Amino acid sequence: MNRTLILGGARSGKSGYAERLAMQSGKEVVYIATATAGDSEMAERIAHHRKQRPAHWTTVEEGLALAAALRTWRAPQRVVLVDCLTLWLTNLLFCDGAQYPDIGALTLPERFHTERAALLDELSRSDAGAVIFVSNEVGMGIVPYGAVSRAFTDEAGRLNQAVAALCDEVVFVAAGLPLTLKGAPC
Repeated sequence: MNRTLILGGARSGKSGYAERLAMQSGKEVVYIATATAGDSEMAERIAHHRKQRPAHWTTVEEGLALAAALRTWRAPQRVVLVDCLTLWLTNLLFCDGAQYPDIGALTLPERFHTERAALLDELSRSDAGAVIFVSNEVGMGIVPYGAVSRAFTDEAGRLNQAVAALCDEVVFVAAGLPLTLKGAPC
């Protein structure tokens, strides 16, 4: 296993599948969590996920500087599991207090472009090591209402395509069942 992208919808089983892959690797696991607690419900979700992870895994909470976290934590004896790219994308879209109009063209924060480029550059390195990314596939429904929702859907789709192109394996999970889209069956 080298670079793997696990895609799926909400509650599809993608995180559980990614965690099983990490465990099966036989390597030390570093879990990079990108979620941030913007409200009490999200804080409860984060606490629940923390409790579910094996105690011997190293957890790194990083909501913005994902490429830097990968550079810091990747090593031959480790697998780095990043959960999830779409939460990271949300953090970048709203970093620095960004506000968006309901209609019209959006200007995304400069940090969004910088961090996205840094992640893709880090992932394209031949020594990127074993990395598992989890991301939501959000483009299978209707076109969302509102400019920022459409921008999120567009950017999530672009990010997933760019990461998938750089990954050795891409797996789509639905109803807990994996479907290999690229690379060897997992």
